Amino acid sequence: MRLRTDIFVSALLRRVFGRGDFAAVERKGAEEAGAIFIRQRFRDGLETLYGPAPQSFFDADESGDRLFEIRLARTSAEAIREMLDREARFDSDLWIVELEADDIADIVPLANGA
Repeated sequence: MRLRTDIFVSALLRRVFGRGDFAAVERKGAEEAGAIFIRQRFRDGLETLYGPAPQSFFDADESGDRLFEIRLARTSAEAIREMLDREARFDSDLWIVELEADDIADIVPLANGA
């Protein structure tokens, strides 16, 4: 069984703040099962966008886990915004979470090969 989106996001924010970094919810979606997109902001002004990994990355044992993949890596904020706007037109229930942290590998579970 998959953890509700609002609970997952809340736990993610606590982990980020616990490390001394900053996080914010830019957009709230469906509390039960909204897709989560994560904007990682860097000090140089570039961003990386993480989105939900396709179901093909999941094993039967991982059906309740949330995995992410990199959608855009170290690119401009405008490019990230354009992609998020397209995603929001497709899925109005999505969440957008912003993280200001240099390294998030230990808090954002990436799909193998991502």
